[in-house]
Amino acid sequence: MHDYYDEFDSTGTFRRELTPDEMLKLIFEYVAKISNEKQVDNLLVLMADLGRQLVVADRCTLWLLDDAKGELWTKVAHGIPPIRIPATAGIVGHAITDREPIILNDAYADPRFNQEVDRKTGYRTRNILALPIHNNDGEVIGAYQAINKMTEAAAFSPKDLEYIALAASYSGKALESAILYQEIEDTQREIIFTMSEVGESRSKETGNHVKRVAEYSRVLAQGIGLPDREVEILCLASPMHDIGKIGIPDAVLKKPGKLTEEEFEIMKTHASLGYEMLKNSRRPILRAAAIVAGEHHEKYNGRGYPHGTKGEEIHIYGRITAIADVFDALGSDRCYKSAWPLDRILNLFREERGQHFDPHLTDVFFDRLEEIVAIRDKFSDIFTKETAPEA
Repeated sequence: MHDYYDEFDSTGTFRRELTPDEMLKLIFEYVAKISNEKQVDNLLVLMADLGRQLVVADRCTLWLLDDAKGELWTKVAHGIPPIRIPATAGIVGHAITDREPIILNDAYADPRFNQEVDRKTGYRTRNILALPIHNNDGEVIGAYQAINKMTEAAAFSPKDLEYIALAASYSGKALESAILYQEIEDTQREIIFTMSEVGESRSKETGNHVKRVAEYSRVLAQGIGLPDREVEILCLASPMHDIGKIGIPDAVLKKPGKLTEEEFEIMKTHASLGYEMLKNSRRPILRAAAIVAGEHHEKYNGRGYPHGTKGEEIHIYGRITAIADVFDALGSDRCYKSAWPLDRILNLFREERGQHFDPHLTDVFFDRLEEIVAIRDKFSDIFTKETAPEA
């Protein structure tokens, strides 16, 4: 993308205003990117960059309104870390409260401007442009804020306000769509983890088991270069790997001793049960969860279950979750056993490279072992005296 923001005028001191052709090209470039972006955080980046370039500002921040907490928040701001502020604070708060745009070309002369922020950061705010952002129902959902005009005029103009209003009009619709999309995904995530924890609790596992498996899966997926969207889908789906255990009788699932051959055959059906439970969903996350549930006990050498699928015929999601699940099962304390020492687990993984586990994924596992062990330690299980594993 052409970054007009970095262009200077002939003196090399000030940046110049965009020509109409440059502005039109810039808008089309960003509209294409914004229309394809579903993640709120990424949208904030794109919209802040668009606003900064449109009005040739030093900084531009896109704030979102959190009505429940009475706060404005941003995860993206040029030159400053993510922050939350009261919804009525500062110039941007006044723009939202009054539902009117504000152009302030002498910030320190206006009592609404909080000079304390500059004193803490060492930044010198000269001028500010703030504009509320509305959704399709006309409700304020956030605000644009541009700081310090970088042209020779060094002042925001009504024309700048028109440009930011154009960006805000489009941004409001895109943000509303992305927020709704994120709410749907958050709901799916909550349902998935709740269902997963129910399944694990029946077999005396802990909620942290599914969290660890999810994060191990993320590390492995990133390590083999899966696209970010696929990484996120797998991370959300992998906690459902044992959801089929809901259908296993307690007499088998909770048996404290070794299973008989017949009981083990019953236990093995949890993979097919989990797949059947999820296979008809049209949601990408639940479709992925069906794959994970059905294939995480397949082995690379074809000696796994339920179908004896071999090598790369096993879906990559199943191959990844197989490593994540086995590592966690062996390396974590349970109420009925103690964890294996790490060296013993690593020796097993070396032996099972190309047998139980995908050889390339096994190599990635060892390459990223430090991250994986850090996840295990971060989400370690805490047992009470009554539930501590026997020595």
